Amino acid sequence: MSLLPIFLKLEGRRGLLVGAGNVALEKVSSLLGTGLQLRVIAPQAKPEIVQLADAGKLEWIERTFDVADLDGNYLVIAATDSAEVNAYIYSSAVERGILCNSVDDPPHCDFYFGSLVRRGPLQIAISTAGESPALAQRLRREIDEMLPADVGPCLESLGQLRREILGTHPRGESRKALLHQLAHREICESATCPSRELARASLNNHANMGGKVYLVGAGPGDPDLLTVKAMRLIQSADVLLHDDLVPASILALARRAADVLNVGKRCGTKRITQQEINALMIEHSRANRSVVRLKSGDPLIFGRAAEEMTALTEAGIPFEVVPGITAAFAAAASIPCSLTDRNSASNVIFSTGHHAQSHNLSPLPELEDATRVVYMPGRDLQLLSLEWLQQGLPPDFPCALISHAAQPGQTVVHTTLAALGKAKPTPAPSLLIAGWAVAASLSARLTPSETIALSNKAARQ
Repeated sequence: MSLLPIFLKLEGRRGLLVGAGNVALEKVSSLLGTGLQLRVIAPQAKPEIVQLADAGKLEWIERTFDVADLDGNYLVIAATDSAEVNAYIYSSAVERGILCNSVDDPPHCDFYFGSLVRRGPLQIAISTAGESPALAQRLRREIDEMLPADVGPCLESLGQLRREILGTHPRGESRKALLHQLAHREICESATCPSRELARASLNNHANMGGKVYLVGAGPGDPDLLTVKAMRLIQSADVLLHDDLVPASILALARRAADVLNVGKRCGTKRITQQEINALMIEHSRANRSVVRLKSGDPLIFGRAAEEMTALTEAGIPFEVVPGITAAFAAAASIPCSLTDRNSASNVIFSTGHHAQSHNLSPLPELEDATRVVYMPGRDLQLLSLEWLQQGLPPDFPCALISHAAQPGQTVVHTTLAALGKAKPTPAPSLLIAGWAVAASLSARLTPSETIALSNKAARQ
């Protein structure tokens, strides 16, 4: 069952509560805080309810329920001791188009009361769709302990500043970005508050700002590994031009009104040329739209960012680069393996499968003192293996092939340079990490007997 979580405005509306025992009393405190004009009908009532009636907080009618009591109410809560009476109240309310909640009877409920965490205007409501109110209460306690006590007053100050910005700043990406930025800052009442000065400066600069392009790194594909800035830009962009490898879980963060366009390629098959991508960025930015060029990994590592920055510069389009976690770092972290090691790797060489075979590096001994990372190594690794062996790297040079790094379908294959050409192809996207740091990481996780076996295997190759 799918529920729509909404927050109703009940101020001044009429509501009916049938029953005045312990169960009903629990609902009274929640309802009175909303400004609802509450009428309670029951032949007897708890002393607390009687006191509230005497104080004018609610109206108590001392009799049994009559179906005519439903008329004129916005919502009804059935909280008597009789399941039959509660079911009758519910069915009668449904006939009249009135929302009704029969307490502790999920089939006879149009809505549920959530477990509420409140800090001033901030409300967090938790519902289990009636499956386990006890679990909802447990989660409420945990969230309540996590929230700062002063978040309510801070939210009120932020709300006041937000209303000022909405009244003075034109619609658009710059206003959205400012509101997101202020949500991470402290707000004070002083006229010289840094956050208020930021809002004023943004208004002064807006007239000179057209559309802007952001070259954003989406990381290896796990939404949890996005930077905070990347997350904010994805959520507020007018146009999202993304690589083919950016997963749906990250694209789902875009707002519904955004144009989300796939401009990537897969297995060498192009949907669009680089010149056409450049033209799209320029076209949308000149239309005063915020453009996010979303690249898997980091935009500055084999992402053709140089060509795009050149095109934007020549067109006079402002742009900003937002770095992301490149695949090499994600793959190394997922093994895990340090790309540098004081004992075995003081250098790191990044290349692609196409260029890894054409470095023409001299066969010097210090070449072994480097971790080599090859993006998109391809399916046939034999040529790469032969090239590195000719450069002077030893046959037992450790290698690791990582596919779908830091994603649910990640696979890792450990091998050596001599056996690399015979390794089974790994599903794209994949990455090759080679170096003694790989062996150091692997041996650190093995038992002594496994480490000896690994060393003997490397010596035989």
